[in-house]
Amino acid sequence: MAKSASFTKRALISKASSTMVAATAIGAFIVVFSAVASKTLFSQMMYQNRVIDHKKKALSTLKNDINAVDTLKDSYKTFVNTPQNVLNGNPIGTGDQDGDNAKIILDALPSNYDFPALLTSIEKLVTTQGLQIQGITGTDDQATQSTDNSSSDTPKPVAMPFQVRVSGSYQGIKGLMSVFERSIRPIQVQKVEISGDKDGAMVATIDAQTFYQPAKNLNIKTKVVK
Repeated sequence: MAKSASFTKRALISKASSTMVAATAIGAFIVVFSAVASKTLFSQMMYQNRVIDHKKKALSTLKNDINAVDTLKDSYKTFVNTPQNVLNGNPIGTGDQDGDNAKIILDALPSNYDFPALLTSIEKLVTTQGLQIQGITGTDDQATQSTDNSSSDTPKPVAMPFQVRVSGSYQGIKGLMSVFERSIRPIQVQKVEISGDKDGAMVATIDAQTFYQPAKNLNIKTKVVK
């Protein structure tokens, strides 16, 4: 009888211990799960808040850009639709000083490297002064420039050096310098060598450079919020 009571008591103690262990394990699991879940939910909440903040900023920027587009359109129309262009020429004419202001700006600083077109422009400027072209030289770097400077987020002018050798009167050479100075396309004269008789035929060798500016890259970018 005593042994049976002792066995029953031990069984009850063992059962109680098992129940306590199970309850402790379940409690620990619940606590750990709650902690992990709370941390995850908090992280998600913080992430969503960051996403919302960035979306608000993007929306604000978009609204400002839309307003800027309307202002830009009005400014462009005012700039182009003038009775005279910036060179005092006819906006709808076909002369050397004619054309609307937008065309003049594009001619002044083209977005593409075009060395043959530059040579044609220089030849035209020289011949209008009654001078003879002895030679126009430079480096046609079309392939490299097209690859390296096709477009950019922050485009900058790229120099195009050239040398022109002309012959003619002193007044013609002097006039050519004035034409270079007033040219639509910026021409920076770096060196001039003149030989010959001032009252007769003279030869001038001019080292100069002009510029082009690659197009601005307006690609829309995406940003990953972390």
